[in-house]
Amino acid sequence: MTVTLASLSQQTGLAVLDHLEQSVSIPVIDGIQAQGDLIVIPFSEVSVSVSFWPNATWREVPAEGVELLRGAAGGNPHTLVADSGACRWTTHLSDAGGLAIGVFEASAPVYLLHPEHGASGCTPGRYVVRRQREYAAGGWGPLGSRLVAD
Repeated sequence: MTVTLASLSQQTGLAVLDHLEQSVSIPVIDGIQAQGDLIVIPFSEVSVSVSFWPNATWREVPAEGVELLRGAAGGNPHTLVADSGACRWTTHLSDAGGLAIGVFEASAPVYLLHPEHGASGCTPGRYVVRRQREYAAGGWGPLGSRLVAD
């Protein structure tokens, strides 16, 4: 079945902006993906710096999706969308870089939906969801970096 921006919007009830082509098929890839202030990385790429809490609790991602991150100042949400029973999610983890907000495991393709950015898909697997950091003169944090504000 072809998944489109319109079908994801309908499934979640999350409206996307009018400038986005709603009939486009959403690509599904197995690599690193960025979406505004969020980046999704295959777990194998960062497994040395990310660990789960001993009593980590996993939640099933419902068909209407789960909000992963909301943009700065209450902005638009980044929503993880999956078919029922195809994905689970936890925030019970430690990340040496301090940027991870969660990990999801998918047994079928899953999608990241954002009202301004549209959508992208991830192949089955385990992925770390992190905030993105950008480097700028005068920024705060390591080497003048700051979190990307979407």
